[in-house]
Amino acid sequence: MKKVITYGTFDLLHFGHINLLKRAKALGDHLTVAISTDEFNALKNKKAYYSYEQRKIILEAIRYVDEVIPEEKWEQKAEDVKKHDIDIFVMGDDWKGKFDYLSKYCDVVYLPRTANISTTKIKEELLLANAY
Repeated sequence: MKKVITYGTFDLLHFGHINLLKRAKALGDHLTVAISTDEFNALKNKKAYYSYEQRKIILEAIRYVDEVIPEEKWEQKAEDVKKHDIDIFVMGDDWKGKFDYLSKYCDVVYLPRTANISTTKIKEELLLANAY
């Protein structure tokens, strides 16, 4: 069985997230998604609209996702790859090169982002809409 892992906050779920999850799952048989905890987001100066627990419930309902685990620190990726017997580490290509160090443990794949959509863009547009 080929195992794949990806990471993210996955807040305000949108079709770009679904595209990433679908393409990641297509690379293997089992997809693990590590989502940033609220505490980890605070360290990154990020605030998710939904709590970790709510985001976890949402992701667990997606057919491409087999397992959801917490991401609590930057350094855990290598530990997760080893602990979960991961064959392929997947991230969006906006992170290209950032996780190449994991290639000594598994294949590293950077997938193209879905054009014209991001959680940041949605939040900006909602703020604009509320200004009127």
